[in-house]
Amino acid sequence: MPLRTPHRFWHSIFLRIYAGLVLVCALVGIFAYVLVQSINAQRAQNYREEMASGAFYLITQGVLRQPNAVARQNWLNDASVLLSTPLSLVRLDSIELSRYEREQLENQDAVVRYQPEKEYGDVYAKIPNEDLLLYARIDRLGEQQIKAMAVFLLDDLVNYPAQESQRLLELKQKFSFNITIKPLSSLDLDLDQMRRIRRNDVVLVFNDSATATGSSIQIVSPVSGNEVLVMGPIPLFNWLPFRLFASVTLLSLFLISLGVYTLIFPLERKLRQVQVGVRQVRAGDFSTRVPVSGRDEVAHLASMFNNMTEHIQRLIEAQRELTRAVSHELRTPVARIRFGVDMLADTDDENSRWEQQALIDQDIESLNSLIDEILTYAKLEEGMPSLNLEMITLSEIVEQVATETNALGKQIKVEKNLPDQSVHAIAERRYLHRVVQNLAGNAMRYAESRIRISAGIADGLAFVCVEDDGAGIPEKDREKIFLPFARLDDSRTRASGGYGLGLSIVSRIAFWFGGRMQVDQSPELGGARFIMRWPIVPAKN
Repeated sequence: MPLRTPHRFWHSIFLRIYAGLVLVCALVGIFAYVLVQSINAQRAQNYREEMASGAFYLITQGVLRQPNAVARQNWLNDASVLLSTPLSLVRLDSIELSRYEREQLENQDAVVRYQPEKEYGDVYAKIPNEDLLLYARIDRLGEQQIKAMAVFLLDDLVNYPAQESQRLLELKQKFSFNITIKPLSSLDLDLDQMRRIRRNDVVLVFNDSATATGSSIQIVSPVSGNEVLVMGPIPLFNWLPFRLFASVTLLSLFLISLGVYTLIFPLERKLRQVQVGVRQVRAGDFSTRVPVSGRDEVAHLASMFNNMTEHIQRLIEAQRELTRAVSHELRTPVARIRFGVDMLADTDDENSRWEQQALIDQDIESLNSLIDEILTYAKLEEGMPSLNLEMITLSEIVEQVATETNALGKQIKVEKNLPDQSVHAIAERRYLHRVVQNLAGNAMRYAESRIRISAGIADGLAFVCVEDDGAGIPEKDREKIFLPFARLDDSRTRASGGYGLGLSIVSRIAFWFGGRMQVDQSPELGGARFIMRWPIVPAKN
């Protein structure tokens, strides 16, 4: 019987799946966090560039309209005061630019180099048709900077009298939000905002929204009469917009589902293999075996299934062999009994009658012994017997069997190698005694002058050993002798007695002890050596 590893909590399916789910969720959470951070970093960069591109395009247009360098510098100084941020011009070749940044500048878009650890951004915009860059370092974006954008836009429109609508269409290409001129009455402004508009102030209108679009602002600046310039709505940057949240959530659920499927699929595959094996066994194929992989409950189930089918197959084969062998073994004593009965009926001689009666008694006793052997073998073969396991002193078993063997009165010397009294092993005393007794009886039939009985512990296993100085067993026949009713065609023949069940019984006892039988040549006596080894402490089923 294969030794089975005791069930351990660390190999349970529940723990593996639960720990796997925790790990999958943790990994997906980390992945989602990194993904959101990466996406938001890119979104924030795009948002900065979109917001800066329109405003800096207006400033570069204002610089370009100045007639000379002095006028340019004065205009930049005024713009710096309006923005509360210093503006300057730098040469294009003095700044190391990437390919992407050069393309941005050639398209009249702003380049923003944000420094998150210092919380400011360097903004660059190209002066059209010149090798100059407009440069500003912006560390904050407040109400004054937002209002300045409207001032720059109005300043630009002044240069296009009667063409404001056409100019607005051109400027819309540089802004990510809408720019229109509307009647003041079309706007939903409160009284304070209306008074400020009439005083020619730029008004910011904040729209707080809980919808997917998020909050936004509008820049309202008076133009002339009842018309106002409306910039926006300009969406405020939302670090977790609904679309991003929904996309990351769906992706996370997909990854978790994929992780769960990865955890469950091996289990499902193993169960499917067991299911296929059950169908094959139900169809009558008892040679079916399912793969055993891992050390979890399903692997344990597969191992038990294989043991079961192996046992069923062995039972069926043993039943066939037993039926054939029993019918053969029973014919001889039955025939002798019938012959003896006929002789009793045909003879009137008293001595002959008593002689025939004694022979009939011997045959009946032989039948009883055979039936006992068959019942013992069948009991051990049919399933796990009820074992009364206890701690046994091995020297006591050796001493007892040696004494019983000597009592047979044969001219065979029985040697014994007694282990120390402290050498113990767990076993069923009755069955262990039966093993040593059967082996010793078998050795007595084939020994020439002596046998040896020994026991002990070696390599972590308990053992009992019986050797003889007989002819031994050929190596090709050493496995066959443990089959029921096996007889060899050499010196160990039918003439030596027995039914061929003793070694089969010994082999089954070794199996149920969790050990195994082995036969080889005795290195000292020269005959056969039988050794049964089993665990000192049997494995738990």
